[in-house]
Amino acid sequence: MLEERVILVNEADEAIGTMEKMEAHEKAVLHRAFSVFVFDTHGRMLLQRRAMSKYHSGGLWTNSCCSHPREGETTMEAAHRRLQEEMGFDCPLEARFHFIYRAELDQGLTEHELDHVFTGIHEGEIHLNTVEVMEYRYISWADLDAELAEDASQYTEWFKIALPEVRKRLLASN
Repeated sequence: MLEERVILVNEADEAIGTMEKMEAHEKAVLHRAFSVFVFDTHGRMLLQRRAMSKYHSGGLWTNSCCSHPREGETTMEAAHRRLQEEMGFDCPLEARFHFIYRAELDQGLTEHELDHVFTGIHEGEIHLNTVEVMEYRYISWADLDAELAEDASQYTEWFKIALPEVRKRLLASN
């Protein structure tokens, strides 16, 4: 198995090298990532619950999929690849924004990512890769707000950081 590497970037999202993925998360080095938020035609968000075996944030709810692009792969290409690999479908995606965040996680790891956010709409079958995802569901904004108010610890850090901006951008485009 090839080692998985992430693309190291500066704050202007210029590639400055690569590093083995776990090392980047152990050393909290800024690297490129992406998050995909998929909705159905009723405006409900598709959430996934990360498999317990994930190297961090196992069992937490998060956006439809997220990962890191490979060297020589655009973030858009990577978003489509991982949507298919994790959720078993693909759909048209729109690049929305990017942000930099740093969050302490479990397992002694730190996410320090320049995260590109994409949105899409999907009405169709979902075929989970159970190595990556233990379950999924669609949720309304109102129900999501209520869950976050009750117990935000059930959600990943990057999801909670990106969510207000996703909401703002979607409302602005409607």
